[in-house]
Amino acid sequence: MIERLFRRTIYIKVYKNKFIIRHIENKKEISVSASEPFSTKRLLIGEFLEAENTLHKGIKKLYEGRWFLISPLAVIQPMEMMEGGLSEVEERILKEVTTGAGARKVIVWVGRELSDMEVLQKAGNV
Repeated sequence: MIERLFRRTIYIKVYKNKFIIRHIENKKEISVSASEPFSTKRLLIGEFLEAENTLHKGIKKLYEGRWFLISPLAVIQPMEMMEGGLSEVEERILKEVTTGAGARKVIVWVGRELSDMEVLQKAGNV
């Protein structure tokens, strides 16, 4: 019961130089753009530190006004530059950027956009 009060599940959609982050439980959604580009011609995330800093700022913004913060569970999905699927390196970049930005567990999803319920199922929160 008490665990449900502290659930923090976020759904991160990655676009060129931009993240859209949705807090599943309270339905709040924000968009955060990079101050310096993190995408390159070949990679959605080519500049690791810039992507991590941008995502961290976005997560902090999502939780503005909260005095107690629990690291979220995150489902992250690349929305562009997916020709041929993800390589192991690209998947690891997504996981490490998200973990570095403050998530405690990261699931990488490739496919159609997910509903809130599907995000919760992927994160194991149902």
